[in-house]
Amino acid sequence: MKEIFRKLAYKVSEVVGSAPAFLIALGLVGVWLITGPMFGYSDTWQLVINTGTTIVTFLMVFLIQHTQNRDAKILQLKIDELIRAVSAARTKLVGLEDLPDEEIDRLQKEFQRLAKAREKKREKAKA
Repeated sequence: MKEIFRKLAYKVSEVVGSAPAFLIALGLVGVWLITGPMFGYSDTWQLVINTGTTIVTFLMVFLIQHTQNRDAKILQLKIDELIRAVSAARTKLVGLEDLPDEEIDRLQKEFQRLAKAREKKREKAKA
């Protein structure tokens, strides 16, 4: 079941993220707008677009979130592999996503400090 959902979510996110899908959605909204006068801009006419967009949005949230979660995991694994493969890298950074927010903030400040120090070194070398 998980594999079927994974494939479905990936395919659907690929299709709905395309230009043709956007044009189809735009066309449907255009048809809805054009039919407004024919239906006297009735409550039912408005309910059609509201219900349709609500259902599509509700379902797409789950599919897109699944795809994003999977992509984030894959990216994290690739970064972890790079950290592991570089001998000078701190391997404690593998699994960084499991650290508390305070520790992540501390590491971010440390990297900002290192970047500033490296920039100062470059400026001195140029001078």
